[in-house]
Amino acid sequence: MFSGRAPVHLMWSKMFDPDKPEMAKPVQWKRIGLLFLPYWREELQVLVCVFFVSLLGLLPPLLGVFLIDRAIPNKDFNQLSILVGAMVAGAVLSSLIGVYQGYLNAFVGEGIMRDMRVRMLSHMHRMPLDFFTGTKTGEIMNRVSNDVDSINGLVSGTLVSIITNLSVMVTTLITIFVLDWRLAILSIFLLPLMVLPMWPVGRTLFRTRTITRQKRDEIHAIEQETLSVSGILLLKSFVREGYERDRFYKLSSDLMETEIKLAMVGRWFMALIAAMVIVGPACVWLYGGWLCIYKGLTIGIVVSFIALLGRLYAPAATLAGVQNQIISALAVFERIFDYLDMDVERVDSTTEENPLSPTAVSGRVRFQSVSFAYPERDLALDSITFEVAPGQVVAFVGPSGAGKTTVSMLLPGFYQPTAGDIYIDDLNVQEIPLATLRSHIGIVTQETYLFHDTIMNNLRYAKPDATDEEVYRATGAANIHEMITGLEKGYDTVVGERGHKLSGGERQRLAIARVLLKDPKILILDEATSSLDSGNEALIQKALVPLMKNRTSLVIAHRLSTVLSADLIFVMDGGRIVESGTHAELIDQGGLYKSLYDKQFLH
Repeated sequence: MFSGRAPVHLMWSKMFDPDKPEMAKPVQWKRIGLLFLPYWREELQVLVCVFFVSLLGLLPPLLGVFLIDRAIPNKDFNQLSILVGAMVAGAVLSSLIGVYQGYLNAFVGEGIMRDMRVRMLSHMHRMPLDFFTGTKTGEIMNRVSNDVDSINGLVSGTLVSIITNLSVMVTTLITIFVLDWRLAILSIFLLPLMVLPMWPVGRTLFRTRTITRQKRDEIHAIEQETLSVSGILLLKSFVREGYERDRFYKLSSDLMETEIKLAMVGRWFMALIAAMVIVGPACVWLYGGWLCIYKGLTIGIVVSFIALLGRLYAPAATLAGVQNQIISALAVFERIFDYLDMDVERVDSTTEENPLSPTAVSGRVRFQSVSFAYPERDLALDSITFEVAPGQVVAFVGPSGAGKTTVSMLLPGFYQPTAGDIYIDDLNVQEIPLATLRSHIGIVTQETYLFHDTIMNNLRYAKPDATDEEVYRATGAANIHEMITGLEKGYDTVVGERGHKLSGGERQRLAIARVLLKDPKILILDEATSSLDSGNEALIQKALVPLMKNRTSLVIAHRLSTVLSADLIFVMDGGRIVESGTHAELIDQGGLYKSLYDKQFLH
């Protein structure tokens, strides 16, 4: 039914190859706008606040006309007091509205940031496994954390700043035309010189900012790789401190050069704007003074115009400067949306014709002509067929690269087969919701992962509502309870990063206890004892006995001593099953299994 499916290739690495030229993409304004939709009430209040603050800002220059042309020349102190009082009241009211607007800005900005963080992390959790094997962890962390943080300024302040400055400019333009149309035309004559160069500068900024983000991805990848526990141990064991320092210095230097280019983009443009802020008022003084001398224009109107020009040119200059922030944020939005647009693991659906959501399974497993190839590699599995009965212990053995681990990755749906079908209880796993499928499968691997948390919390990761008694039964069955209770803080002991405060055998027994809490019907043991000494291996083997009881168990192992008692052994080589049978039967056959056995036990 599913033959001919192509494997998922590592398209993600190619998609973000820094050496590949970026194609221009349209800005997804609608998509960005949808981020604000849940906060439309707060945004509406912000617009109201902006409008009233803009109007109140007009009071000082407008009232200044009456101060200069009437109150002071007429020596009317009462009128002077009223006008000054109105100025003060307007300033106080504007400040109070500004405080409330600041709260609204922070609420909306932080809300959008929270939503984006949750959405990104949730999306990453649903990505297929080959995305993580083909993408550096540092790059992923940079996108999920730093990129989302980078848009904070845009959503919490920059967009509001744009609206505020536009509102100030519009209200100012209307006011200056009301005061004197001649001075108004002169005032706005210089505005195009401040606005038109924004577009070519913006495009250059966008391209340069995209490059800087790619450089930062590379830097974060090195940081993550070399500062993790495993990375630092590797670095120190090979004495590569100098090499890593030089590599990091080169990347940092490349980033520095790119950032310098970014800082210098448009400097001539900003210099022009700074000049216009001075030239504009100077022209108004010249022409306004001529109108006062020869055309009877009042001094108050000229002075008011000069004050209003600050509300016209300063916002224009601010908008020009803000474009750097906008362009930077748009580049980050594009990177975030690129990740959110990636295909996640298959979307599950249940229809009336195919209502496959089992609440319990017997544990029968069947592979039917299953093939699989990793990207850019030969077939890892070549049309293999086998069946495991409920409660049966089946072992997969063979040389490295034979395809044993690939079998364990296909059953829980971590990878999708290139061809063929996989069944659990005669249900095709492609038709079983992933959450349901994986809820019935427990996995213990060679590399046990523990969170930097307490032993109890690490165990309850499998079953958050597990009682203390259930936990103790699981750890007792896994031969780890006495060790835990012997620790100073017992189950409240923090295991450290990746559990490195514990020995390999202790970590492995905790992993077994964790799977026991999950209580799956199907168990996958992938090289669970290969990295342990014989003493720890014996403890693990003893802990596996209750774990495998009444469960269908698929055991992948290099050490044949761990699979001698299996009900059935499949011998794999070159992605195929070349032999099958019990230990005694395989020894009698005298094939690959006997050869592997002789190498391990007779030499």
